[in-house]
Amino acid sequence: MLNHYNAKLLNRKAVGSILRGLLVTVVALAIAGIASAQDKSDNFLAPLVKFKGGIGVIPVTGVAANGTVNLNIVRGVTPAGPWRIANLEATVGFDGHIKVAGRGLLLASGNGIGTNANQTVHATLFCGPAATATAHDSTGVALEADGDFRIDDFLSPPPPATCDTPVLLVRNVVGVWFAAGIPQVEDADRK
Repeated sequence: MLNHYNAKLLNRKAVGSILRGLLVTVVALAIAGIASAQDKSDNFLAPLVKFKGGIGVIPVTGVAANGTVNLNIVRGVTPAGPWRIANLEATVGFDGHIKVAGRGLLLASGNGIGTNANQTVHATLFCGPAATATAHDSTGVALEADGDFRIDDFLSPPPPATCDTPVLLVRNVVGVWFAAGIPQVEDADRK
């Protein structure tokens, strides 16, 4: 009888161990699934548009023969004075979530050269041809002393499901532009 009792006790322990193992496995899979979903969201695995690299504003495109100055107006937005940017990376998700990392956005002329001029900037994504492009704005963030900034926001209004001829401008609260993003073109041959 003692052997039969010990056998039942061992079976119960074995079943308990198996159930605990299954529970641990289910919890681990659930955590992995949640982490994978967050990773996809954070990394924009299927972005609407991406920008890699930036161009600082050159406010004038030229001077006409009659002396008229031609401003560097992009998508109807007037340029600021000369600004430079060391690096810019931006990703916009289909849900309008925008992440921008900018480095070294600094004044490139005048007595304040090399400073951030105490500016607050926001990102504007334009979708569509130049004459009819729609603007989608983030909220503003203050430039750090070295011109670095990060934007992690949702565009308002949200962009369309497709963004033809995308242009990304970094602007201040007055609305003039300081820098533009360089669209990143996915090319299967370059991967």
